[in-house]
Amino acid sequence: MKIFVAGASGVIGRLLLPQLVQAGHEVIGMTRKEEQRQAIEKTGAKAILADVFNREQMVDILTEVKPDVVIHQLTSLSQGSSAENARIRIEGTRNLVDAAKQAGVQKIIAQSISWAYEPGSTPATEETPLDIYAPMPRNTTINGVVALEEAVKEIPEHVILRYGTLYGPATWYAKNGDTAQKIMNHEIKATDGVSSFVHVEDAANAALKALDWPVGTYNIVDNEPAKGIDWLPVYAQALVAPSPDIQSGASSWERGASNHKAKNTCSWIPQYPTWRTGFAKSLQ
Repeated sequence: MKIFVAGASGVIGRLLLPQLVQAGHEVIGMTRKEEQRQAIEKTGAKAILADVFNREQMVDILTEVKPDVVIHQLTSLSQGSSAENARIRIEGTRNLVDAAKQAGVQKIIAQSISWAYEPGSTPATEETPLDIYAPMPRNTTINGVVALEEAVKEIPEHVILRYGTLYGPATWYAKNGDTAQKIMNHEIKATDGVSSFVHVEDAANAALKALDWPVGTYNIVDNEPAKGIDWLPVYAQALVAPSPDIQSGASSWERGASNHKAKNTCSWIPQYPTWRTGFAKSLQ
């Protein structure tokens, strides 16, 4: 198949591209940074420089490429701005989807998140409503997720991957990542809030396998949602960082997510089934 990957130089895209090429697909990787062109081409993919906020440019590119599948891995996380990330989910996705529709694309696979669900006391499933009444600033993130997912569903064969918190190479949880540095500096407290993690290699693998998955939304998380008081000390130990301070309480939406649907419907099996062993392996 001919596959167009938007966000090809991101933490998931850079792992996904060589897998797609190795599987025999013709891959076109989009990035807005000239300095990423060579890295994309080294994977065996073709590189295209483009700005997803330039609607006409996106239409022209996809009309020319005419891919069979679009994979949407666009984010804007480098500055840690939820507003910028929401903008790319809203405006960027709109432009990408409209361009795909004009090019006759029938399938899209898109990155979403698994911590956008409404408050609850158990891990969220894909049937759990999103937290559309969340107060600011969380509402900025939720609005972006809702807009992205609604736009993506306009493509007939859509697969939405709601990723857990990413860890592994080039993520915030890598040795030189933002979260790692904050934990090394003793700036983050362990709370009762529940998180679901996914190793970046499992996230990329899910995007590859989703080429054959049925239409739907899937939580892509490991097998063990966990409270901060459980996972943070394990991560700090793997990082050789000071033990975190404990702070009682949690936000009501910090509930984690279930991966039962992806495992049972699509036979997805994470290579890193739990953060308990994944943290240490990823920091070796």
